[in-house]
Amino acid sequence: MAVSATAKQEQPRVVLSARGLSKSFGAFMAVKNVDLDVHHARVHALIGPNGAGKTTVFNLLTKFLQPTAGSITLLGTDITKTPPDRIARMGLVRSFQISAVFPHLTVLDNVRVALQRTNGLSTQFWLPVSSLDRLNARADELIESVGLKRERNALAADLSYGRKRVLEIATTLALDPKVLLLDEPMAGMGQEDIGTVSNIIREVAKTRAVLMVEHNLSVVADICHHVTVLQRGEILAEGDYAEVSQDPRVRTAYMGTEEA
Repeated sequence: MAVSATAKQEQPRVVLSARGLSKSFGAFMAVKNVDLDVHHARVHALIGPNGAGKTTVFNLLTKFLQPTAGSITLLGTDITKTPPDRIARMGLVRSFQISAVFPHLTVLDNVRVALQRTNGLSTQFWLPVSSLDRLNARADELIESVGLKRERNALAADLSYGRKRVLEIATTLALDPKVLLLDEPMAGMGQEDIGTVSNIIREVAKTRAVLMVEHNLSVVADICHHVTVLQRGEILAEGDYAEVSQDPRVRTAYMGTEEA
């Protein structure tokens, strides 16, 4: 059956891809021949048991590690040998498992620091502090979008762990990423914060691609459009959550038995 032009237009475009991605550390092959396509306006989960190679894949995609073999393409450009600072400027931005905010700055100032780069202020140290006031409107938009309006003037150090992670997402969004990589965004959170961050990620993915490593499978089932399962550095299964969760190989990898 022929596919209509309208149907073709509705297919989300690939914004980040890897082909044959591999990484060895001496004789140990941490990632082996991974093919990955991340689509615009979709949440893509990378899951697997501990030691599956998920964080190594993240480090390869963001160029914190150089692949032993394979290629990586971002927005149609080969970035296999591109340094990580340039990758970030191209629109591939990641968060980390450990919250990375400035504890002795307010929520507003944390977001304003992140906004300086995209507004050409990050290297202009001779300008007065008042020059940052022009960033307030956009900072307030971001703060409100992640539900931190009441904490706008609070010190980051005084926020709960979950709210610090929310602030980190706001500062990451301030960099205006085209592709957002989130490394275990729900780690250590209570149920209320998990719900808040899930809603934020769902909204964020309306206008950009999100690739996330996540151990909370309820979250994966709730917000992810596509799931790639890794085991021992290789792709074990992929598809939507309903598909991969019923795959006997995935059940064995997580539970140790196909009957789990």
